[in-house]
Amino acid sequence: MRRFLDLADFERDEISALLELARRLEKCPEPHALAGKILGLLFFNPSLRTLASMQAGMARLGGTSFVITPGQGTWQLETKLGAIMNGAAAEHVREGIPVLASYCDALGIRAFADGKDLAYDLAETNFNAMAELVDKPLINLESAANHPCQALADWKTMDDLQVPRGGRFVLSWAYHPRPLPLAVPSAAVHMAAMRGMEVIVARPEGFALPPMIMDKARKAAARSGGSVRETADLTDALQGADIIYAKEWGSTAHYGDVAGDARLRAELQSWCVRNDWFAKAASECRLMHCLPVRRNTAIADEVLDSPRSIVQREAYNRLVVQTAVLYQMLKGV
Repeated sequence: MRRFLDLADFERDEISALLELARRLEKCPEPHALAGKILGLLFFNPSLRTLASMQAGMARLGGTSFVITPGQGTWQLETKLGAIMNGAAAEHVREGIPVLASYCDALGIRAFADGKDLAYDLAETNFNAMAELVDKPLINLESAANHPCQALADWKTMDDLQVPRGGRFVLSWAYHPRPLPLAVPSAAVHMAAMRGMEVIVARPEGFALPPMIMDKARKAAARSGGSVRETADLTDALQGADIIYAKEWGSTAHYGDVAGDARLRAELQSWCVRNDWFAKAASECRLMHCLPVRRNTAIADEVLDSPRSIVQREAYNRLVVQTAVLYQMLKGV
C-alpha cells in the first residue's frame, strides 16, 4: 500500500485485513518494525488527535517523525496554482512538498476545504495538486471532502462493540455556531455504507449532503448489502438506531455564503443531541462523534458523559488503526 487517501480505493476484504492487522498490533506490538523510518507530517490546519496519534503510532513502531505547520516556525506555503505570490506566503508547495518528501519515507498531509466553492472542494483540487508532487507513500490526514483515518477508526470502534454489520447508522447533523467542512460526514456515510449498514443521514433543510457524496455511499451500499437514504425527519431517522453519529457541517444550499448559512442555522439550536434523542433508538444505541465537540451546543453533557458515549474509544482507535496503516505502508519498504 503506497497511498491511504480514501476507503473507496480499497475492497471491503482489504479493509477487513487492515483492521485485523490493527487488532494484532494492538495485542502484540512490534516496537522495532519501522526502526530507521521517518514519517513527515504537513499540517495546514489545527489538529489534536490526528497529530498526536500519527506521531505516537510511528514511535510505537520504532520510527520517528517530524511536523511542519506552515507559518509557525517555517515559511508560509502557497497552495494555489498560478498564484501571484506577493502576499504572506514565501514558498509554494510545488517546491516545498518535494523537499519534505525527500526527507522522509512517508508523508501525511492535512489540508481542509477552502469553504468557498463546493465543486472545487468536492473535486479535492488542492489536495490532489499536492498529492501529485509526492513520490513517497502518502496518507490523507483530512482533506476537503474525506477523512479516511477517522473512518477506519470508526469502523473498528463499531466492530469492537459488536455493533451489527446490518444495524441502523444515523449520521445526524448537529448544531455549531459556524459552518464546518464536509470531510467527516462524507467519510462516515461512506464507511457505514461500505460496512453494510442501514445508513440514514438526518439533517435540516438546506444541509443535504451533496449528490456526489450520497451517490458514492449508495454505490458502496449496493456492493455490501447496505442502504443509504437522507431525511429531514429526525424522529423517523432515530427510530431503532444502533448508532447516532453526530456531526456538524455547513449548509450546502449556502456553501461559501457565511451570512446565508448563519441565517439558516440561527433557528436550529435544537439540533443538540440530548437524552431524548435515544427514546426510540435501540436499547444499546451508542453515540459517536469524531471530536472536537462543543459541549451543550452540539452534544449535551448528559449524553457525552453517559455510558452511551463512545467518543473516547473512537479517539483511542485512531492510534490503533493508523499504526496498522503505517506498518502496512512501510514494513519491508
